[in-house]
Amino acid sequence: MSRTGLRPRVLIVGAGLAGTATAIRLLRFARRPLEIVLLERRSEYRSAGVAYHREGNPWDHVFNIQAGRMSVFREDVLDFVRWANVEADRRDWPAQWAGTEFVEQGPAPRRIFQDYLIERLAEARREACPGVVLVEADGEAVDMDVLSSGVEVTVRQWSAPHGSGLQAGQGTEPAVIFAEHVVLATGLELREPPFAAEVLTHPSFVRNPFSAAGVRKLVTLPSQAKVAIVGSVLSAYDSAGLLLRQGHTGRIHLISRTGTMFRTYPAGHEHAVLRLPCPRALLEPYRNREEFVARVRSEWEAACSTVAREHPGVHPSVIAERVAKAWEPYLPEVIERIPSVELRGLLDEFSTAIAALRVGAVEYTMAVIERAMHRAGGPVKLVVGKVERITPAQAGRLVVSVAASEQRHAIEVDLVVSHFGREWDYSRVGEPLWRNLLRKGIAVPHERTGRGLEVDRQGTLLGPDGEPAGPILAVGVLREGDEFVRNGRTGAFAFNLAAIKNQSITVAAHVVAQREQQEGGLAHGTAEFHGGVSSVEEAARVGFEEAVVLEVRRLATRARGERELLDSRVDACVRSLGDVPALPKDVPRRDRLIRTAVNRAAVERLTDVSVTPRQLRRQLGMADAEDLS
Repeated sequence: MSRTGLRPRVLIVGAGLAGTATAIRLLRFARRPLEIVLLERRSEYRSAGVAYHREGNPWDHVFNIQAGRMSVFREDVLDFVRWANVEADRRDWPAQWAGTEFVEQGPAPRRIFQDYLIERLAEARREACPGVVLVEADGEAVDMDVLSSGVEVTVRQWSAPHGSGLQAGQGTEPAVIFAEHVVLATGLELREPPFAAEVLTHPSFVRNPFSAAGVRKLVTLPSQAKVAIVGSVLSAYDSAGLLLRQGHTGRIHLISRTGTMFRTYPAGHEHAVLRLPCPRALLEPYRNREEFVARVRSEWEAACSTVAREHPGVHPSVIAERVAKAWEPYLPEVIERIPSVELRGLLDEFSTAIAALRVGAVEYTMAVIERAMHRAGGPVKLVVGKVERITPAQAGRLVVSVAASEQRHAIEVDLVVSHFGREWDYSRVGEPLWRNLLRKGIAVPHERTGRGLEVDRQGTLLGPDGEPAGPILAVGVLREGDEFVRNGRTGAFAFNLAAIKNQSITVAAHVVAQREQQEGGLAHGTAEFHGGVSSVEEAARVGFEEAVVLEVRRLATRARGERELLDSRVDACVRSLGDVPALPKDVPRRDRLIRTAVNRAAVERLTDVSVTPRQLRRQLGMADAEDLS
């Protein structure tokens, strides 16, 4: 579909957490007319995705982490808690939560996050600059073609609000939507469990426990029924906890290949970042898996001992988390030494254990399961082993065959709940969009890890030649392998809110900068920009620093009037810098290049993961009384 107006268009494919967060940032960052189309194929996932939508999250499903870490804005730590306490409409909430005063370290029901995102998106829309508009459209993107001027996206079952200027396809024919930029925020892809091929449609098998049908089966299950939950990661605790809180007394088998269990955060736990020395032994040449794992364990034990000795205020249960996060800056250099085949094998073998080291869960989630598991005759039993096959049995039951190290189990149950997980290898995803993008070379599976897609530092998809495949960027789980190799991010990446927050900032800022460069006649001046502005900060240190601080505040400000005031102050700072070596003498061109440099520096500061969000606010001069306390 050709352009119907004068505004350039950004099409975001997927309106869950990642897509909504990116749309909010685009609405805030854009200073010139821009049309942001937020496309979602499942209406119940809008501003929620699989992790937070109401139909798949009953009130007993709470965030795994503390409520104070759930703000969609990294620079505004307690925004979600303030919203839940002051702004949220509680008229339909159950009594358990309706009278709750939420606190930073406490729990909060996951389903209210959808209302929070809806309201923050609406606010960003209201406070956007003139000409910056949001269109929320329904439909499924199934194909793309990259043109010299942008991307044509084929959308099935397309529907857009009346008056948006976007027309529907003819009859059952898909629509073709043109956009100057596309952001892929498609979220999780279900992994086909090979052990369940015979029972995928069986009424006693729950493939997606976060669907309305899956939740319905759990809440209507007789209390004496026997249950097998495949997996022992945090999402599996949601299903077990839901059963236990409604009084389930029948046996619940938690089946785990590794036997990994997650930790409970201590009361009052607060996120923190420690500075620890580089684990030098890990930088030695890679020999083999056994030898490398031995080196990791030795360095790990030494680091944990250091934290226990030198940081006595750190609770013993979170020492592992502190070390895992402190090591992340060093991991890219370590990973470079590991051959790709070996790296994939290590991730397959230890990914669950790494996730359990890096993140825990709030007491609300864990306590009910731990009590049921550890008390004599408790209903929850951990079964360590690999599920080989699930087969039908008599009376509508299922038999789960589990292979342990020295024996095999055949567990007959009334219901099997599969938390087998998501598909991270996009060459195996059956959705038409991914089949077409991979076939055309627009998307390429991540070579080093086999997880996610190849992208550059800004998140732009790379083709088979390693060059940008077009103006198509990715946010969220699509970037798992790149985040691991480039930034050392480990852990349970499926719902890594911190990574999504930063990616939404980076992607939105990159798209806006690209538009402004093209509209300012800098479309072909990027080489000059990269070669020249590195000297700006050194040549005009004080003025440049002032401009960056103001730009950070502009990017973080929600009210349009204040943003416009800060914008004019940034421009004044840029103009005051005067001539800068290695930049054009042409004043408008020079100022645009400097402004681009200021924006890039501000984005880097806003996404600095070496500090906590609260420390970030202090560094950026944005701290208030809550932060200082």
